[in-house]
Amino acid sequence: MTTLTNVFSAHRDATGTIYSGAANLAGYQALAGGTAGEIVFRDGGSGGTIRLKINIPANTNNPFSNLIPGNGIRFTSDIHVTLPTSASVTIFCG
Repeated sequence: MTTLTNVFSAHRDATGTIYSGAANLAGYQALAGGTAGEIVFRDGGSGGTIRLKINIPANTNNPFSNLIPGNGIRFTSDIHVTLPTSASVTIFCG
């Protein structure tokens, strides 16, 4: 197993492309913002392939994070994230 190098982060607090270009999603930290729903990561824009979907509660004071095992999840085009109202996410990629 190899280790990701040149790790970087990106942040979004609204639905949209969080990173343009190919990358491995190695982890994330999210804040629900008071609205229950799903955080959806897609490869290739808003209509792209779903690579990761996370259910989140309606809790404003409870950030949560997850490291993705191995080399993470490969995105070949870009990383697009769909967020519920008031939610935000920071990703870690390499």
